[in-house]
Amino acid sequence: MSDDYILAIDQGTTSTRAIIFDHSGTIVSTGQKEHEQIFPRAGWVEHDPLEIWTNTREVIGQALSRADITRHNIKAVGITNQRETAVVWDRTTGKPVYNAIVWQDTRTQSIVDRLAADGGVERFKPIVGLPLATYFSGTKIVWILENVEGAREKADAGDLMFGTTDSWVIWNLTGGVDGGVHVTDVTNASRTLFMDLETLEWRDDILEAFDVPKSMLPEIKSSSEVYGTVESSNLLREVPIAGILGDQQAATFGQAAFDQGESKNTYGTGNFLIFNTGEEIVHSKNGLLTTLGYKLGDAAPHYALEGSIAVTGSLIQWLRDNLGIIGSAAEVETLATTVDDNGGVYFVPAFSGLFAPYWRSDARGALVGLTRYVNKGHIARAALEATAFQTREVLDAVNADSGVDLTELKVDGGMTANDALMQFQADILDVPVVRPVVAETTALGAAYAAGLAVGFWETLDDLRQNWQEDKRWTPNIDADERDRTLRLWKKAVTKTFDWVDDDVN
Repeated sequence: MSDDYILAIDQGTTSTRAIIFDHSGTIVSTGQKEHEQIFPRAGWVEHDPLEIWTNTREVIGQALSRADITRHNIKAVGITNQRETAVVWDRTTGKPVYNAIVWQDTRTQSIVDRLAADGGVERFKPIVGLPLATYFSGTKIVWILENVEGAREKADAGDLMFGTTDSWVIWNLTGGVDGGVHVTDVTNASRTLFMDLETLEWRDDILEAFDVPKSMLPEIKSSSEVYGTVESSNLLREVPIAGILGDQQAATFGQAAFDQGESKNTYGTGNFLIFNTGEEIVHSKNGLLTTLGYKLGDAAPHYALEGSIAVTGSLIQWLRDNLGIIGSAAEVETLATTVDDNGGVYFVPAFSGLFAPYWRSDARGALVGLTRYVNKGHIARAALEATAFQTREVLDAVNADSGVDLTELKVDGGMTANDALMQFQADILDVPVVRPVVAETTALGAAYAAGLAVGFWETLDDLRQNWQEDKRWTPNIDADERDRTLRLWKKAVTKTFDWVDDDVN
């Protein structure tokens, strides 16, 4: 067993990684490569699918080389991915007909409005668990079919394929035009606006309303089973691909939050809090999404409530890349700690509108409370605090929907390395915040799903035993001060509403 490993491919928003795990869930080696963020105009965000596929092959090689092992040591491959990002490609050439349209992209608002004209934005929510929003991949497919020359004709002829990036990577890994497997799992399918939460199948009536041919869509599978094997020219040839989980569900799985009432919060490009509702479908009354948590083979599916926040880590990137007030993401903590507080400044990063719990596509970012006293340290601190405030609002919604207050919050993702942010998060939530030893829980969750399918791990109890606490932050703030800052944050949020109208992007 000591010479056997699982390899996870984490196809994320800003980079693609291959991470090799041993039986204890410990990272053996990693390969990583960023891909270009393409912004053709305000509100548009794209990736090049061919670049992503090239990077995937490269990081697999990096991980194997750094571990000094070969494919013979890899028992299975698990895939995790940015969930709502849509790729449409030609099944005969294998070439994308357009760049991948990223989950943050807001160009499809007019399509959302058109579909919502008959029944409102919650028209399909009782079936799919999601409101009509630019966030989800369904409207992105429609945009491609309506705006890319020849796409509609090819789709109607059965020549186009759609997938989130898990489907794109797996199709290429398993042979592409030469017999590639076109699949996705229930967690990714649940983010399209097309999948029935009860039957776990594509809904023909919803596809008809969107005017999307069913022939484009991948086959929906469980999160843990053998889908196919890697094709012969790849370094992983003949290794089974046996796990798929959308990134946030993968992080939940990696945190061993398998049971009803367990949850986690991931701090990445955006923030995503998932609360496991077990085998029960719970429809939110407080702005959360109802989604699939996971499905292991033939076992019953587990569902979840999710609070999705569009901009958290990407706000720190914006400070670095657009304003230049920091040279690296890690510098934001140093800059933020040069001041004692936020100086009265609140930063609401509604760059892609506001997601949970508001779902306001008309919102845009606002920096409020500025005075001559304010310096870049205050702005850096306000940017960090925005992540914690948004998480508090989502957690309030989870508590209201579940009827049970969380007593602690498990966290993961890159921003959890920021002690100042994690302490403020505990302060503003008034519950402990706990980080595991292995913070790369997204890739770990995909590895777990794949390993379970091939017997590398036998039971969920094996995975629970792998989880270990690394660090805990406890609340250390006066209740009146917590209430004051929350009141001002909520006031700042209202300043972002109703910005977008007919002549403003």
